[in-house]
Amino acid sequence: MNSVIQVSELESFLIAIIVLFLGYFINSKVKVFRKYNIPEPIVGGLIVAVLIAILHTQGVDITFKLSLKDTLMQMFFATVGLAASFKLLAKGGSRVFLFLGIATLYIIIQNAVGVSLSTMLGLDPLLGLMVGSITLSGGHGTGAAWSQTFADMYGLQTLELSMAAATFGLVMGGIIGGPVAQRLINKFSLKSEFGSGEKHHIEHPDLVTYSDNEEDRITAKNTIEVLFILLICVAGAAHVKELVDSFGINWLRIPDFVYALFIGVFITNICETTKVYKINNETVDALGTISLSLFLAMALMSLQLWELLGLALPMIVILSVQTITLAAFAYFVTFRLMGKTYDAAVIAGGHCGFGMGATPTAVMNMGALVSRNGPSPQAFMVVPIVGAFFIDIANLIVLQTYISFIQ
Repeated sequence: MNSVIQVSELESFLIAIIVLFLGYFINSKVKVFRKYNIPEPIVGGLIVAVLIAILHTQGVDITFKLSLKDTLMQMFFATVGLAASFKLLAKGGSRVFLFLGIATLYIIIQNAVGVSLSTMLGLDPLLGLMVGSITLSGGHGTGAAWSQTFADMYGLQTLELSMAAATFGLVMGGIIGGPVAQRLINKFSLKSEFGSGEKHHIEHPDLVTYSDNEEDRITAKNTIEVLFILLICVAGAAHVKELVDSFGINWLRIPDFVYALFIGVFITNICETTKVYKINNETVDALGTISLSLFLAMALMSLQLWELLGLALPMIVILSVQTITLAAFAYFVTFRLMGKTYDAAVIAGGHCGFGMGATPTAVMNMGALVSRNGPSPQAFMVVPIVGAFFIDIANLIVLQTYISFIQ
């Protein structure tokens, strides 16, 4: 039995910051990581996760207290909502539904790959769904929920498999997104309409870039005001979720951060319409970048990589094919159908993130891209809305259809 070292809340938070510093340092020294925009939390987080996995093999388990992790994720998505004015929504609304169609098409392909390969390898085709959109497009939460369903209805014990597959997807989604999008940007000489550089807020004060390199002009007063608004979104999300669940539609399994995002949309548009308060978007930008970076550092450093060792060889083969399939789909289909523009390339990188991992991974991919190549507000509006909300509904419909044919 392994001995357990419990790291305190404060020390866990400190380690998360060290993870970011480690990622920044390594990326500054390794040219290939910079070239292909491998996000710093992925780099630093994986190194720490590997070290923890090595200690696990030596009989020592390290656990972190990361109660702030979910709050930071909700704060980030609240900033996405605060950046979504009616003007932006009207400008890019149709692209949300276009991307939803593309992402839904990919879910169908993702499950076809999983089911067909599982059948070819002599496995239960339902397992193909578990290493398909259940864990890859759905993530750990969806994987755990469906594992219970599979156990109750079909007698399949898949919880460990689902957690390992979701972890594999989270890592690979963060690795392939940058290279796929950067290759598209380089090949077609694509440029942001706002240009590259680090001073976009001088000419575009209302632009939210989510770039680590942006020179934001913020004050202590603005920071406190925006932080207050973000915490309203986070606290309000829990109450809205309770209200929605009370109407008996909790089967939708809408995560808290979706409510935080839409509360942010509501607040920013009320302020814009009434003009009672002007939200400082430079501060929103800075706090959004900080929240996302810390959340992802916490998520990556707490990965239990030894779960991946439990994957049987056939499952590793299937997941590897899934990774290649998504990279090819994002490169050849997502990019072209979204218009073959700079925004389309960034969206393709984001698609790699939530098609294999989760919406925060998608945003992390896009953040690394825009830090180097220039802002893409359209991508930051389209991908989170589809990845955080609509895709779960589409995934549920597609999965039920597959199950009805398999059984």
